[in-house]
Amino acid sequence: MREIDVAIVGAGPTGLFAAYYAGFRGLSVAVIDALPEPGGQVSAMYPEKVIYDVAGFPAIKGRELVANLVEQAAAFMPEYLLGTAAEELSYVDGKPVLGLSTGEVLHCGAVIITGGMGSFTARPLPAAAGFGGAGVVYFVPRLAELAGHDVVIVGGGDSAFDWALSLHPIARSVTLVHRRDKFRAHAGTIARVQALGIPLVVNAELSKIRGDERVEGIDVTLRGGETREFPADTVVAALGFTADLGPLATWGLDLDKRHILVDSTTATNLPCVFAAGDISEYPGKVRLIATGFGEAATAVNNAAVAIDPAAHLFPGHSSDNG
Repeated sequence: MREIDVAIVGAGPTGLFAAYYAGFRGLSVAVIDALPEPGGQVSAMYPEKVIYDVAGFPAIKGRELVANLVEQAAAFMPEYLLGTAAEELSYVDGKPVLGLSTGEVLHCGAVIITGGMGSFTARPLPAAAGFGGAGVVYFVPRLAELAGHDVVIVGGGDSAFDWALSLHPIARSVTLVHRRDKFRAHAGTIARVQALGIPLVVNAELSKIRGDERVEGIDVTLRGGETREFPADTVVAALGFTADLGPLATWGLDLDKRHILVDSTTATNLPCVFAAGDISEYPGKVRLIATGFGEAATAVNNAAVAIDPAAHLFPGHSSDNG
């Protein structure tokens, strides 16, 4: 067992900003995440997607935002425990103790859960079930790898349309296939895709992937039974993800489905355990990265008082501290 002031469970944008802010408050920090690199779902699913609603950045790619957050926190030398899950929560003398998947045990002053959507699994593409070759992907970490490809995107949500917009300038062709003629994506994004002339094949399902060692083409079956062939080097299955809280669900937290209920201080029902970012829930919750940053600061400041009741809730502005 070793001691740490604040254990942050989740290395997405909210967790990374919490790591900075806890360091700013003079607290020792360990950031725990089951993924192998910081950034959470931003790094895992859309590192090259442009984000427009982060304050101070008219536009910034996910990968760049994560790199900036890591650099910001680096001044206070947080410890990163990546590829590691926080599995068990117990208490010693009223303070939380975390058991990790590595067998390590952390005695914490406080725990801040910033796990985003929890653990996530891509929804499978039925047509890919019997296909053993390469070329079927569920997200695109590096757009450049698909330069010159014929790309077929399956799905009708924001991710599908975002990939279409991002890949259009570099792919040989982009085709989007959706089982309905209504889309879940933002109306403005749909309009941009349509304006580019990207083919939208609706009321259709990808029924077969052709090729042996890798994708060489696909068959699409329309609602009336007609089958059409399309060239394809890569199929992007943008069908969404299923998420669950994993071990967190066994900790005794008050939950609303897969979200953790918190009060205005971001405190959960468990002593010295806080939650911030997309994983938390309270009346009027808005799930934005920008919201998560504010919740991270609120969680850290209230955690600081939970650790040391003599501490000030508000430590002053960073500009006042040089």
